[in-house]
Amino acid sequence: MIKLVLSDMDGTFLNNSGDFNRELYKDVKKVMKDKGVVFAPVTGKQCERVEELFGEDADDLWILGDSATRIKHNKEFVYECLLSNKLGLEIIRLLEEISLEHTIIACTKNGAIVKENLSHEEAAIVRKSYAQVSHVSDFNEITDDFVKITIHDPLLGCMETKEKLSPFFQSAYIVASEAAWIDITNVNVHKGTTVEQLQQLLHVTPEETMVFGDGYNDIELMSRGTYSFAVRNAVQEIKDAANYITRSNEEDAVLKTILHILSLQ
Repeated sequence: MIKLVLSDMDGTFLNNSGDFNRELYKDVKKVMKDKGVVFAPVTGKQCERVEELFGEDADDLWILGDSATRIKHNKEFVYECLLSNKLGLEIIRLLEEISLEHTIIACTKNGAIVKENLSHEEAAIVRKSYAQVSHVSDFNEITDDFVKITIHDPLLGCMETKEKLSPFFQSAYIVASEAAWIDITNVNVHKGTTVEQLQQLLHVTPEETMVFGDGYNDIELMSRGTYSFAVRNAVQEIKDAANYITRSNEEDAVLKTILHILSLQ
C-alpha cells in the first residue's frame, strides 16, 4: 500500500512553463488525504520557492528542497545538512577560475546569493527557483555555511565543468542534472539520502513509496521507491533505473499516475 509519494519538480511534476494542473492537483490532494498518503516535492528549488508555487496548499507538504539538503514541513525545517563555509568558498574559487560565463548561486540558510553584476536574463532564471535572493560583490563576503552551491550555464557546458571539479569529488556531492545545471552539496547528501531521512521520520518503507523523476540528479531517488516512475521525457539513465515509465511532464504525468495507482488500493 502506498503511503508516500515523492516527485522531482522541474521536468517532472511541473510542465515546460514551470506550472502544474492546479485543478487536477486539488482532486489528487483530496484522494491522497482520504487514503492517508503523504506528498513530498523533491527538488533543487529553494523550499520557500516551492511554498510560493503551491500557495495555500503548501502547508501539508513535506518539502525536500534546496537540492534535497533540507526538509521543511508546516514552515519548520526538520532536517538539513550543510556544506562548510571553507569548503564552499574553495569550490566557488575554482568555479570562477573555470569560467565567468556561468552563474554561481550560493545558497545559505538565509537564501540564495548571487553576484551584483548578474544580467537581467540570468536574474530571471534564478528567480524561477529561488524566492529569497540577495547580492554580493564578492562571494568571500559570505561567512555562513552553505546549504548548496548551484551553477547555471547558458552555454550548456556543465558536463565539462563538473569534470573540472574533480578535486572535490571526495569532499562534496556534485551532480550535473543537465547541460545547463550543476548542484553541489555536502558529501553523500542527495535526493536518495534525504528521502531516506523522510522515510525514517514517517516510518515508511521503500515498498510503500512512489517516486517520480526525469534528470540525472534523480538517479538516487529512483532507488528509494519500489514504485519508481520515469516520465517519458526523462533521460535514458533514469528510464533504465526506474521500474516504470509514465506520461511526459506536459501530460500531467505525476498527477494522473498517482490517481491511477491509488485507485487500485
